[in-house]
Amino acid sequence: MAHQPTTTAILQARVGSTRLPGKSVAPILGRPMLAIILERLRSSRRVNALIVATTHLREDDLIEELARSMGVTCFRGSENDLLDRYYQAARQYPADTIARLTADNPLVEGEFLDWVLQQYAQRQPSPDLLYTSSKSFPLGMSVEVFPFAVLERLWHEDTSAASREHVMTRAYDNPERYRAVALAWPQDYSHMRWTVDEADDLRFVTTVFEAMGRTVFPWLEAAALVERHPEWLQINSGVVQKTV
Repeated sequence: MAHQPTTTAILQARVGSTRLPGKSVAPILGRPMLAIILERLRSSRRVNALIVATTHLREDDLIEELARSMGVTCFRGSENDLLDRYYQAARQYPADTIARLTADNPLVEGEFLDWVLQQYAQRQPSPDLLYTSSKSFPLGMSVEVFPFAVLERLWHEDTSAASREHVMTRAYDNPERYRAVALAWPQDYSHMRWTVDEADDLRFVTTVFEAMGRTVFPWLEAAALVERHPEWLQINSGVVQKTV
């Protein structure tokens, strides 16, 4: 019987944050943001396993409890070596393909994740890394997809603590060794900031969720709503994005 390729989505989450402590469990519509993210990702049909990857720190017991309360597996690993955290999680829950997600992007949902995974599956030759470009998607719709073999190679090759903190840096920085493909959307939404780094970002996404009146909806519905309310973009327009 032919091997059916498997996909594991690994979502990095922690309570600690220098810019907005506790943001992953900050309430939106009365529920922790992480709970909403997990609920939104549940509709994925292409993911075989969803793992929350957090740290060994005691404060992140909260992350593990929240994940388990929603029936989601939690892996605990290195605090700062994110590359190692992903690699060890992927070894413990083996899959051919890894989708990397982060807990500061509450508007990513299962249907969008499946679309990205479909785009990855259709590319021949298969890229070493496929990622959603912030030059067309809202900042905060970040998904990275890569084979486990590439993750393992990076884990062995990357000796820089600074780049290991960002997992795939070496793949982006070495085009002669790694084929990274940017995924674009026909319409440009890059002027929209949907990620949550600071209090104003949280206010913006809360405004969107409250206007939608529910936690699960397609990202394009949110984009259409924000286009009808361009003044909302002023809520977090003063937040400066950190560069890697």
